[in-house]
Amino acid sequence: MFGIGELTLLLLVIVAVLAVKRLPDLVRSAGKAARILKSEKQALKHGDGGAPQPSPRVIRGETAERDTAP
Repeated sequence: MFGIGELTLLLLVIVAVLAVKRLPDLVRSAGKAARILKSEKQALKHGDGGAPQPSPRVIRGETAERDTAP
């Protein structure tokens, strides 16, 4: 008789075969969700209220800060 692992694998194969047209959209949505969660996690970690921090530019191995003065 089939075990839980075999039944799960069989179910995944059936779902993949039946949903092959929607699979790329599903994967794309999962990627977007992962990026959103990652950016929100970084925002909470830095405590900046949700605005993404600009990354510093690297010039000849040195870090240069952005000029914020007008």
